[in-house]
Amino acid sequence: MLFNNKTKNIERPADLPALVLAYIGDAVYELAVREYLVNTGLARVNKLHCESVKYVNAGAQSKALHALEGKLSEDEAAVMRRGRNAKSPHVPRGAGVIEYRHSTALESLIGYLYLKGDADRLAEIIDVALEAIQNET
Repeated sequence: MLFNNKTKNIERPADLPALVLAYIGDAVYELAVREYLVNTGLARVNKLHCESVKYVNAGAQSKALHALEGKLSEDEAAVMRRGRNAKSPHVPRGAGVIEYRHSTALESLIGYLYLKGDADRLAEIIDVALEAIQNET
């Protein structure tokens, strides 16, 4: 499983730029969503894609971030704030600036936990995110 991060190349992931953490976090989050959907029994690729779009978009990820309020450690909250305040060169179509910044914050947090090698906490955060999004759909 991807979350058993055996590579310890990054000693201090919190020192990486927030957008680098978000870059990693985006990939980790999308893989987690895909694994989650396959585990629900979906087996048709078109249906998997349609369902994954409900979880992997700025609006949904913004809602997931709000579900984490009050549940983050000081270090996690600091990474989340850095991700939220990072200046991205573009905002995707169909997403507002605030939603996009919140989604970047969530991705930064996920990237940080992944690179830190904290698989248990990463799983908790992703579970809260998926549950929050699932309750919205």
